Amino acid sequence: MAKLFGTDGVRGLANAELTAELALRIGRAAGHLLGRQRKARVLIGRDTRASGEMLEAALASGLCASGADAIRVGVIPTPGVAYLARYLGSSAGAVVTASHNPAPENGIKFFGPDGLKLPDAVEEQIQELVDCAEQLPSPTGPGIGRIQERHDLVHHYGQEARHSIPQRLDGLKLVVDCANGATSHVAPEVLQDLGAEVVVLSASPDGLNINADCGSLYPQRMMEAVVSQCAHAGAAFDGDGDRVLLADELGRLVDGDRILAMCALHWAGTYRLPGNTVVGTVMSNIGLELALNEAGIELLRAPVGDRYVGEEMRRVGAALGGEKSGHVIFAQHGTTGDGIVTLLQILQIMTSTGKPLSTLADQMQELPQLLVNVPVASKDGWESVPAIQARIREVERVLRGRGRVLVRPSGTERLIRVMAEGPDADELSALVGSIADAVRCALG
Repeated sequence: MAKLFGTDGVRGLANAELTAELALRIGRAAGHLLGRQRKARVLIGRDTRASGEMLEAALASGLCASGADAIRVGVIPTPGVAYLARYLGSSAGAVVTASHNPAPENGIKFFGPDGLKLPDAVEEQIQELVDCAEQLPSPTGPGIGRIQERHDLVHHYGQEARHSIPQRLDGLKLVVDCANGATSHVAPEVLQDLGAEVVVLSASPDGLNINADCGSLYPQRMMEAVVSQCAHAGAAFDGDGDRVLLADELGRLVDGDRILAMCALHWAGTYRLPGNTVVGTVMSNIGLELALNEAGIELLRAPVGDRYVGEEMRRVGAALGGEKSGHVIFAQHGTTGDGIVTLLQILQIMTSTGKPLSTLADQMQELPQLLVNVPVASKDGWESVPAIQARIREVERVLRGRGRVLVRPSGTERLIRVMAEGPDADELSALVGSIADAVRCALG
């Protein structure tokens, strides 16, 4: 069988690539592996996709067939599963979600009992067992696992997120776009419970409208609503709620780089920023690095993916890290990106300083950055294509000393991402276009 796990779990077109049969086999494999030492208990959550119910049921059935118990919590943001897996002392947590991808796609990702994404080595073991799932032991009688429904745990996660800040938000007016996804009920509830006035967008999931022209991939409607509603800020979550993009009171987009800058500059020299160190990625804008360095804060760069950001944070003892996409990890509050917690941290800084979001966001000046996603038939071997590598070297020569270029494959989609930064936007467009053309010719 082809490799199942990418940088963020298993992904595919639901009922075509990611079928109920495959989900059942994954459940059997995971349950068998996790239950070798003691009876396994696995927490399962999902986002709002129509296929989520089918895949959740199949995954739970596979776990039970291996002898593991399944605790189904229903629709919940991904960070809620990471938190509850630790809180309940579960053997693991699983989320049926494809994050920001369109509704027809879905996925399965696992967290360990520590709330961290499973290491690559464990995923490889699950893969090996999936390939021979029919030969795994099948307990009978009392050895069969049971399914427990615990939809009440979503509220418990919401309250945990709520208590990540000490003060209330009375007097703040916010626009919140829930992407018709997993935050649709919990995010407005948390913010209103803290006293904020909330204008809610895209919080009526029907199974097919998740991420459809809304949420963090399409924040324009949220940005416009902030201005028309005279709100203090806006937020657009992605489908599974582990990332968020913001808008200031002027309707300008505030991405993950600016979120990191605001938090780091506010917490510099305190326990909230041990070692005055922040972990970004190779995609983090040079402007973030310059703003942090000026304040005596070091920016470390990890590969793209919150898994790798988290690993680097733990390696160096950092408490703050994240991605430009709005995936931000606060080590004091969780083990993975959490859009609700991220929004609350920024609102806390706004209320404690009395400064509008625009002023806080402008502490970082962004250099022009251009990213082009090039669809390809296959990502395999792209780095060995002479025409692509020659074009990259030429762009590096042109930008030397003034900017940088980064070409990499997507971890979850059949795309090659071409990014460049530099002082001149028009020049970047031409340079990135030349690499993208080479990729299309060779791999499109």
